[in-house]
Amino acid sequence: MDDTSNEIKREFEQAEKARANGNEGQARVCARRAAGVAIRDYLVRKGIRPPSRSAHDLLNLIKEQAPLPPDLNLVADHLTLRVTEEFKLPIEADLIAESKLLCDWLMKN
Repeated sequence: MDDTSNEIKREFEQAEKARANGNEGQARVCARRAAGVAIRDYLVRKGIRPPSRSAHDLLNLIKEQAPLPPDLNLVADHLTLRVTEEFKLPIEADLIAESKLLCDWLMKN
């Protein structure tokens, strides 16, 4: 397994641990960071220098510039949603599962 895959795997392990401890906010952060790692790798493989280290910035970039399938574009949308004042997502979504789908697609393309 290469460094990128290991880094993504670590983020998802931390996300699952955070969720198990009842810290859904931290789980979302880890899921978003995993996606950021996969996006950086995807861009580098396409010969594009990632313009930012921020997973949020990279998710916004990939929504605009990558030929993502519509369902994965929706995942990128979900990963960039702002939480409510109660620190909850305004939608029902499992960001860990969704981020895994996005990461898998990015690593294969």
